[in-house]
Amino acid sequence: MLTLYDRQVSSRLLLGTARYPSPAILADAVRRSATEIVTVSLRREMAGGKAGGAFFELIGDLGVHILPNTAGCHSVSEAVLTAKMAREVFATNWIKLELIGHHDTLQPDVFQLVEAAKILCDEGFDVFPYTTDDLVVGERLLRAGCKLLMPWCAPIGSAMGPQNVAALKSMRAEFADVPLIIDAGIGRPSHAAQVMELGYDAVLLNTAVANAGDPALMAEAFARSIHAGHLAFQAGPLEPRDMAVPSTPVIGKGVFA
Repeated sequence: MLTLYDRQVSSRLLLGTARYPSPAILADAVRRSATEIVTVSLRREMAGGKAGGAFFELIGDLGVHILPNTAGCHSVSEAVLTAKMAREVFATNWIKLELIGHHDTLQPDVFQLVEAAKILCDEGFDVFPYTTDDLVVGERLLRAGCKLLMPWCAPIGSAMGPQNVAALKSMRAEFADVPLIIDAGIGRPSHAAQVMELGYDAVLLNTAVANAGDPALMAEAFARSIHAGHLAFQAGPLEPRDMAVPSTPVIGKGVFA
């Protein structure tokens, strides 16, 4: 089981809900993934008017825990206001804190991120901060009151997979007792398995599933790969070697003259 603030979940896949071809396909993907947590952008869905209301009803019918996010926010005031609105709408203290600082890479503005995290934590929110793989930023977020970290492995929606494995390993080692969730950049199930083999606790996905030819099937593929990667980490995977090692022992081998 994975503990995230006050909730225990068995699935280590968190699924985004944006850009699916249809509500029915989204619902099917959520079910096939067996996820227990979905992210929802309050700003995006409220902008949809009546369609936004229907979307919230659909999500409610799926029986999953909602993690609202502050997607699209570029300032502390925007993010804090959006978080407060989300708490009223969804009746939850959970908030995925996104504070974008760069338009092309969608890299978080880590300076404003820490500031907003401190404000929200002080006001009773359980903050899930979308951050980089920087150790100093991670430490500042924990000091601000966050109980977990959500580092990227590549830019949002890029599908590039882990770009700096050494940094991800360092983050896992530095924050050994802190839940770490990879958020952004995963494109294939093999990418998800790779980060889980490093010891990460969960993966948050959206684009890689929503934009797949068969989103529901891809959601299931990711669920299985995340589970496999977690099992592999627990089992203790063999580290790469710089030379061959025979799997068949040579001691006691018969010698033929």
